[in-house]
Amino acid sequence: MSKEAWEEVSLALQWWAIASCVLLTAASAAAEPVEIRIGYLGPAGFRPSLSLLQQGADNDGLAGARLAIEDNSTTGRFLDQRFTLDEVRLKKDDDAAAAANALADRKAGFIVADLAADDLLKVADAVRERGVVLLNAGATDDRLREEDCRSNVLHIAPTRSMLADALAQYLVWKQWKRWLLVSGSHPPDQLYADALRRAAARFGAKIVQERTFEDKGGARRTDSGVTLIQRQMPAFTQSAPAYDVLVAADESEVFALYLPYRTWDARPVAGSAGLVPTSWDAAHDQWGAIQLQNRFVKLNARRMTARDMQAWTAVRMIGEAASRTKSGDAKTITTFLKSPNFEIAAFKGQPLTLRDWNRQLRQPILLADGRMVVSVSPQEGFLHQTSELDTLGVDRPESKCKLN
Repeated sequence: MSKEAWEEVSLALQWWAIASCVLLTAASAAAEPVEIRIGYLGPAGFRPSLSLLQQGADNDGLAGARLAIEDNSTTGRFLDQRFTLDEVRLKKDDDAAAAANALADRKAGFIVADLAADDLLKVADAVRERGVVLLNAGATDDRLREEDCRSNVLHIAPTRSMLADALAQYLVWKQWKRWLLVSGSHPPDQLYADALRRAAARFGAKIVQERTFEDKGGARRTDSGVTLIQRQMPAFTQSAPAYDVLVAADESEVFALYLPYRTWDARPVAGSAGLVPTSWDAAHDQWGAIQLQNRFVKLNARRMTARDMQAWTAVRMIGEAASRTKSGDAKTITTFLKSPNFEIAAFKGQPLTLRDWNRQLRQPILLADGRMVVSVSPQEGFLHQTSELDTLGVDRPESKCKLN
């Protein structure tokens, strides 16, 4: 072969190699999955409880979000979607709005928020113009879905009114219609008491008397604590009018856990102790829930809490919308989430959907006693023209929410 011919062949091979590299690079870029970044914004540390068996884990809530990222990724691999969780844990004096803006800077189109009501509103207002959508996985305050509702917030956690209505339906179904209402002295306790009063009036129960347990501080556990409690609780509940059930409103966990088996009259306890309404319970094993429970325990070496499940549901909602739309675009996903076509399976016997008037997730509420799930509301016989789930919480005609 002549020198000129060899040079032509060599040049052709070089161009072929360059073209191959370009094609391989383009193919690799085309196969690169779309990243869907989800932020998680919640408190650092754990939530204390009166019960040693119910002490909150350091990753309460966050663990559910991590499990949902794994579940989303299972489907996402087939659709060239990659889900990532950007975690921010807030200490007592940290600025939640600044943290949310930092997540937005890192391209998080969605933030799963486990925040108090006021902080949630600050964050929603701070990131609204940036197109970030919050999924409220912690706050149960009704006002967040009513007079203080925001168009960029979806509510996964049930409201106090939903929890109270779920409990009231069961108590009325049992014909336990005469209630002794005992509430704590802190603001969250009073809000829960308001929800219970509303539920009683709504479903035909009667509150025969109300009492307030004043939190006077002091140590909750002392060497003589059992003796003192055994004397205090019967005296506190003595001389009440005839009642069927004691209903406690004690979100601050000051006294309610001391009530069962210690009341003056032999009566069941419900509300913040005894029979408790909740979005999830570690004993729940129906509708395929046992497989989720087992996967959670394997990953975290502990049981799944309501807050874990609320965060799991929030992240799974994003994954479900992404798979249904086959898109990683936050606006496309959000539009589908808010559409009538959206629903999510969450091991509760029926699909969950969002109320279009306040963006609250419709969901059954479990009634559990700490060992077993006793019942699930809505109860049989409580009917609704659209969805029986809308018998729980504020219905459309009652809503004060004005979404833009």
